[in-house]
Amino acid sequence: MVKFRSTTVIAIRHNGQVAIGADGQATLGNTVAKSNVKKIRKLQDGKIVTGFAGSTADAFTLLERFDEKLSTYGGNMKRAAIELAKDWRMDRYLRRLEAMLIIANKDEVLIISGTGDVIEPDNEIAAIGSGSMYAQAAALALKKHSPKLTAKEMVKESLDIAADICIYTNHNLVVEVVE
Repeated sequence: MVKFRSTTVIAIRHNGQVAIGADGQATLGNTVAKSNVKKIRKLQDGKIVTGFAGSTADAFTLLERFDEKLSTYGGNMKRAAIELAKDWRMDRYLRRLEAMLIIANKDEVLIISGTGDVIEPDNEIAAIGSGSMYAQAAALALKKHSPKLTAKEMVKESLDIAADICIYTNHNLVVEVVE
């Protein structure tokens, strides 16, 4: 069975600003299936921004559940993330979903995985997807050597570098800043 592969998503918190971005490519086998997939979503009137990698339908299911958890826990992002991760790991239906999420608000960035992990990444850089390690390496270098750049500029540049290297990442970028 041919699998969909795609995506590089990165979030950076730098100098009080949080930005998250993703490329727009989805591939089926070794063919580009779509070049302008929107993998970034705003929640809670823009106070929380999410990005996803993996199966789009699975990611939408998880985003919907995350939004429900946010409502249940009064907008507390970390608590909602932990509760989603617990459900994801324990629920027979959710366990089969193949996606990962990055969620961010103005204060923190988290990665949520289907194995029950809620990760607060080092260096305030979170990256997921097939080009994630390229984008993360670029972001680490930018934070260290170009500290005057904004988080949004770092996200864009990191994704551009990943797109130059990873065949599953393109230059059709969406970057959002957390309000």
